Amino acid sequence: MTIGEKIREARTQAGLSQEELAKRAMITRRSVSSYENGTSIPKNSIMPNLARALGVTVQYLTDYRESDPDAGRHQEDLVEDVKEKFGPSSAREMAELFERNRAFFAGGSIAQEYKDELFSMLQEAYVAAKLGARKKFTPHSVTAKEK
Repeated sequence: MTIGEKIREARTQAGLSQEELAKRAMITRRSVSSYENGTSIPKNSIMPNLARALGVTVQYLTDYRESDPDAGRHQEDLVEDVKEKFGPSSAREMAELFERNRAFFAGGSIAQEYKDELFSMLQEAYVAAKLGARKKFTPHSVTAKEK
């Protein structure tokens, strides 16, 4: 199934008009129409808003082989948590880390719960490293040292 077909299907299942989806995803109705008709493909920067507005994952929308609208939800939630704590560049780093480690599962059949556990541990290690670096390299003000 193409991205456009998935967008149309998810939109109709959510009971949204093209206009409503456009408002929720912060894009134009014309963009929604062009995605659904296959005349254009959403930019990577638009995908998270579009997926969130549709109640599906970016992985579902972008992987033509994926049929589960919740595929990758756990990883996306972990990336969003990192984004809230450390900002967009850290979220990109976390997503890249997950993508590089996804290769471990190629060709195998590992239960989703074990995959989710691995990604949770990766996120915990990443957050611990970021907090450690913040503590070590963030300058402390003179007034903070005096207190």
